[in-house]
Order: sequence, then C-alpha cells, then structure tokens
Amino acid sequence: MKDQNCAYCMQGELVAKFGYPVCPMDSGYLYIFKEQSKLGRVILAYKDHVSEMIDISDEDRNQFFADVAKVSKALHKLFKPDKVNYGAYGDTGCHLHMHLVPKYNGGDEWGGVFQMNPDKVYLTDAEYEAMAEKLRAELK
Repeated sequence: MKDQNCAYCMQGELVAKFGYPVCPMDSGYLYIFKEQSKLGRVILAYKDHVSEMIDISDEDRNQFFADVAKVSKALHKLFKPDKVNYGAYGDTGCHLHMHLVPKYNGGDEWGGVFQMNPDKVYLTDAEYEAMAEKLRAELK
C-alpha cells in the first residue's frame, strides 16, 4: 500500500529533501537524515504506508524493531555515540518510521531531547555516500 503524497512511499524527490538513501532492510528502508548535527542520525521507514505500530502484525512489528536494533548496533560501532535516542513521530506525515539519533556526552543537546530539525549541519553528497557505504557494509 502506497500513498502518492508520502515521501517514504514515493522515495525519490520527496524523501531527498531530508533523507539520503542507504539500503533496504527486511522491514523497510534506511535513510541518512541529511541534517547531521547528531553524527550518524538515520531514519528507518516501514515498508508499507501505515500510521501506527498497532496497524501491523506482531511478526512485522518484531521485524521492524529487530531492524532498529541492527541499525543501532551499526551506529554504535561506526560512530561511537554515548547514547542513541529513538523517536517515532508522524503527526503530519503518517507513515511509520523511527529516528535513530546518536548523542554524544558534552555534545549538542546532550542531556535533553533532540530537535527534530536543528538545520545546522549538512554534508556534501560525497560525504553522505561515504557514510552510507559504511552503514551498508556494517549491515550486511
């Protein structure tokens, strides 16, 4: 099931405004969040256009969280955060997705909730691709 107005469903130009493609996962698709004030921040978008975790089967929910854990493990290995914050939002874009936000002790917003889009740090396409390559290799 796809929604023609949903960035995660349509991918391409809509998602490219805020996400850089990494790879498909068993439960969905992984993107690097383009705003990188939290180095390594990514989004895992569920494979179908559903709004809530209660809209999917227990098996699919378990796979989604297994993928969240797999990505988190890769983030810890590659970027060495002190903590990864997890956020599932979607008040305006009702497509199930999870933000995985590495946090660094003494760094930006340590000890507080992360801003959705602080609009501070953006990378070049080559830098996003280098990060994506590292994640792809770690997630194999």
